[in-house]
Amino acid sequence: MSRPYTIALVGNPNSGKSSLFNVLTGLNQKVGNFPGVTVDKKTGVSKITESLTAHIIDLPGTYSLYPKSADEQVTYEVLLNQKNADKPDLIIVIADASNLKRNLLFCSQIIDMQIPVIIALTMMDIARQRGITIDTTALSQAMGVPVVPVNPRRNKGINVLKKAISERQQSIAHTLPDFIDIEALTGEWLQEVKALCGLSSNYAALHVACNYAELRYINAAQRIRIAALLGEARFHKSKVQADEIMLRYKKIDTVMKQCVTVENPEHKVIMSDRIDKILLHPVWGNIILLVVLFIIFQSIFWLASYPMNWVEQGFSLAGEWLSKIMQSGLVKDLLINGILAGLSGIAVFVPQIMILFGLITILEDSGYMARISFLTDRIMRSAGLNGRSVMPLISGMACAVPAIMAARTIQNRKERLITIMVTPLMSCSARLPVYTMLIALVVPNRSFLGFLNLQGIVLMGLYLLGFFMALLVARVMNFIIKTSERTFFLMELPAYRAPRWKNVGVTMIEKGKIFIRDVGKVIIVLSLILWALAAFGPPAQMRAVEEKYNALLLQHPEQRVEIEHHHATEKLEHSFAGIMGHTIEPLIRPLGYDWKIGIALITSFAAREVFVGTMATLYSVGDTEAGKETLRDKMREAKRDNGLPVYTLAAGLSLLIFYVFAMQCMSTLAIVKRETRSWKYPVIQFVYMFGLAYLSALAVYQLFQHVQ
Repeated sequence: MSRPYTIALVGNPNSGKSSLFNVLTGLNQKVGNFPGVTVDKKTGVSKITESLTAHIIDLPGTYSLYPKSADEQVTYEVLLNQKNADKPDLIIVIADASNLKRNLLFCSQIIDMQIPVIIALTMMDIARQRGITIDTTALSQAMGVPVVPVNPRRNKGINVLKKAISERQQSIAHTLPDFIDIEALTGEWLQEVKALCGLSSNYAALHVACNYAELRYINAAQRIRIAALLGEARFHKSKVQADEIMLRYKKIDTVMKQCVTVENPEHKVIMSDRIDKILLHPVWGNIILLVVLFIIFQSIFWLASYPMNWVEQGFSLAGEWLSKIMQSGLVKDLLINGILAGLSGIAVFVPQIMILFGLITILEDSGYMARISFLTDRIMRSAGLNGRSVMPLISGMACAVPAIMAARTIQNRKERLITIMVTPLMSCSARLPVYTMLIALVVPNRSFLGFLNLQGIVLMGLYLLGFFMALLVARVMNFIIKTSERTFFLMELPAYRAPRWKNVGVTMIEKGKIFIRDVGKVIIVLSLILWALAAFGPPAQMRAVEEKYNALLLQHPEQRVEIEHHHATEKLEHSFAGIMGHTIEPLIRPLGYDWKIGIALITSFAAREVFVGTMATLYSVGDTEAGKETLRDKMREAKRDNGLPVYTLAAGLSLLIFYVFAMQCMSTLAIVKRETRSWKYPVIQFVYMFGLAYLSALAVYQLFQHVQ
């Protein structure tokens, strides 16, 4: 089978590369990992013409061919290694027209790799706003490669780009002149390195000379010979690299003068600059950030309340209907109190998950998310991190797994490790169902000034608590982990743009589907297991309970309802699930929890949101009035042996604090192990987070128990 025609997309971060990848591939995408590393590999299939279908690879964003992070190293490996399975037949370099000079540096390096290249110019609208006019025909002639303006967000220029790809694929391969004279920087020995390693360009040979000791595809004999050549030539890596960059910028300056016109550059201030004067202000910027976060958490309660009520009513009606049409027995109990109860416990929170992701997408699409990194850089540095850690931490509000993977872009190993260790303290979307259910149980639904909702304020407080605890733990780890490596935070702020509402809607729907599909699988399995554990127990004990209540029914038939209620409760306590809960109850009693909460703590280690499904199953097993009460009603009415409510303010707040800090997620531990390549760090992470959760929950319970 012949190798498919392969196109690699490369470019600087925030240049529009991912948008172009999405337009070219549509839904024909998949995500894996590059061989030997944990960096994401996004690939897809694109129909260029009727006769040409291309394999598209979206390589990680990088500023130059001198890698500083794991992501940039992957791009370097794919482009430089002649034997790499992903070696492209064509490279599309995505260049930001509003920052053309900086982008042309990377373009010129790619051109010198002697692989066919097309430059796709994005952000042309932003360039025009800044008074920048680019002669694309002249630019194409100056660079020696096709230049195509595109706007992936509006699907403009894509057909022209596909035509350029087709023409490039059909053209006879030929060698372009180097953008700069590489051999003039080194000497004749470069040709021997080129021949020795079977390389296609002088520039590839220079990179092998600079990095031969680290490149995995250079064998021992080649390393020995290259080392000898460099010794004879008195090769100085840093000097040659500096000279190369200077030569490139010298020629790029000439290209810019020929092809680019800037109108009144001193006075041209676009709207983004005016907005940034307010949103990045050291005082007003932070106040606005807090207001934005406040609106988000208020909206999660306010906007989601209606669809949540509809979902609850729907499941309640379904339970009542099934209860009426089905005969009593094991199958009815399994369906209503096992499967339906488990699903209802998680489906009710899907609207909140969708709204959270929708609002986050709006922040990302508008360009404001990057400003949050800039604003929080100072507070990050106080904890021994920098602004690069903000994006993984913010991503942790959605899910810790991709957030921890996003830490790969952090160059400093110490900062990357600390970021990985504290990211799970950020409240992820899996915690949201637990938070909202417990807040609704124990926090009064009161409003202040007509628009400030107390429950929304508490929810925002939990998220902020996780964030500031992450900073505090990072500060402690900064003192413990020693390194002399220093890094600087440089970040390009994208221009403000109107959110793509279609993208927001698609993201909300997709995240809702993923939440139902991925979490639903776990919920169904655990609900079935829990139902079985709660419905069955040691035969002798269960038989004794049955005999006891059968006798009571014969003696007091007029008290049937009350006796059946006590029967169901005692049967659950003597079940396998009840035995598990009672076993750990002495450990969790000081926190204000009963044995049912203990079972939920155990099962929710699979995933935090399983807590809700567990509660739904436990409070439904033995329910003779199936479907007539919502889970929140049942939990609100739950009583201890002494007649006091289980979910008091003290117990509810204690449980909320426990879930803010506890590592209740197997997937997160697995990804930490994969990213750190050691079990040491996930074990440390689990122990410190559990200890922090237990002690904090204990303190909160003791405090509010006396306040009440």
